[in-house]
Amino acid sequence: MSGILAVIGKGKDPQLVRELSKRMSHRGPDESDFQILKNGSIICHESLAIVDLQSGKQPIQGTKDAWVIHDGEIYNYQELKNGVLKEHTFRTKSDSEVIVHLYEEFGYDFCNKLDGDWTFVIVDGDDYIAGRDPMGVKPLYYGLDERGRIYFASEMKSIADQCKTFSTFPPGHYYTPKKGFVKYYQPEYEDYENANQDLDLQLIRESLTEAVRKRLMSQMPYGVLLSGGLDSSLLSAIASRLSAENGKKLQSFSIALNADAPDAKAARQAAEFLGTDHHEIHFTVQQGVEILEKIIWNIETYDIISVRASVPMFLLSKVISEKGIKVILSGEGADEIFGGHLYFRNAPSTEEFQKETIERVQKLFTADLLRADKSTMANGIETRIPFLDKEFLDATIRIKPQEKQPKTYDGIEKYILRKAFDTPENPYLPTEILWRQKEQFSDGVGYSWIDELIEYCATQVTDAQLEGAAAEFPYNSPTTKEAYLYRSIFHKFYPQISAAQTVRKWIPKWQENLDPSGRANAAHVKADVEISKSGITI
Repeated sequence: MSGILAVIGKGKDPQLVRELSKRMSHRGPDESDFQILKNGSIICHESLAIVDLQSGKQPIQGTKDAWVIHDGEIYNYQELKNGVLKEHTFRTKSDSEVIVHLYEEFGYDFCNKLDGDWTFVIVDGDDYIAGRDPMGVKPLYYGLDERGRIYFASEMKSIADQCKTFSTFPPGHYYTPKKGFVKYYQPEYEDYENANQDLDLQLIRESLTEAVRKRLMSQMPYGVLLSGGLDSSLLSAIASRLSAENGKKLQSFSIALNADAPDAKAARQAAEFLGTDHHEIHFTVQQGVEILEKIIWNIETYDIISVRASVPMFLLSKVISEKGIKVILSGEGADEIFGGHLYFRNAPSTEEFQKETIERVQKLFTADLLRADKSTMANGIETRIPFLDKEFLDATIRIKPQEKQPKTYDGIEKYILRKAFDTPENPYLPTEILWRQKEQFSDGVGYSWIDELIEYCATQVTDAQLEGAAAEFPYNSPTTKEAYLYRSIFHKFYPQISAAQTVRKWIPKWQENLDPSGRANAAHVKADVEISKSGITI
């Protein structure tokens, strides 16, 4: 929805702060504004208008001296306005305004009342509070400059050269000068021993449907990223049904190297079945290579899988933006919740399987969510993630882990998610799509994308450069020429050690090949055969 920047403390040049905010104007191409507060603090907002297009301008003032800036969406804002905030007077119809009134009503302790994907900063005289949504769907960074001023920003590029130290704001926390960081989101599923719920396929289906319904909240046109894989196809199926209830036809979007790529074929089949208004985009390896620097500047990471997947997502979101779409649904999170990555098949025990699903969900903000947000917000598109809805997480992560393990079903990953939507009397998807094997997004756009990208990187980095990588980059040292090239580009834009330390590399467990591509797992080459030979009724 937006880019937010707050500089808490006196003495910062307002014009400079506005320029820092403008570094992320892509996040809010519709409107820009700032406020200099009584204590000298400055808050800025780059707006992408989605709810309350007329009066929802930010920063927003509360009843008295408190001001709020907010990025994201609050899906239960009407419920809050009609309930615990019914005595408050609202200046706007924006979902953002409920945040400042919740602060006025409850003090610091209100984040758990918000249902949505969000970051915010509230400044109230000399006091302030900053917060980030439970899973980290929306990005946020914080830092300190040499004068002791504290900064909060949606993207690192607005503060990296201003702060002596900075870091990623942890999801599920809020921060105040009096209490420091407080973990407000403490779900029962974080303890793996609480995974004791019986399987309820209807609950899975209903809670995911409700999660999608919430995320269709928009006064602007919306669409769905349809890769042709299980997760995006299910979201498309649900969203197309909900759209039809309102007399709308869902727009779906896919990208691939060519019409024969695995994802392209599957996406076309799913779109035809669902009757969506489908748009298929093709790109070349050369086009992808040419925007690597732009990608890394935008997504602010050198993580290999994030860079690989961000290229097609960035190119696709550019086309989506040109068509006037401002909100899209995307399928991140399902593989982590249900153990869908192919390496999960190699888990040594049920306990280790469950621990890994929890850890992967908790760390999504370091990779998949960062990539999904920044590669689309680079083109003024807000991505919404139904699988990470709080109620859906509560309904699924605590299911007994043996019900989720692929080995329980002869190697079929995400079996119970597939089975929950296997309704022959009113099918959500064609059988071939519902039971299609997992592909990494960056693989599914066409296998040659990864292969040729690796080859290109090898031509740009010498053996001597790679040999000296540990000395040049002692933190998270790159070990391949592809990793070295991405790290070098990142360092060009973000040379600070604090910047390098915000990046977490994902290395799959329980497989010999440490490349994060799904094809690196031996399960990939035999899974299709195993599924076709299994005795499980699908």
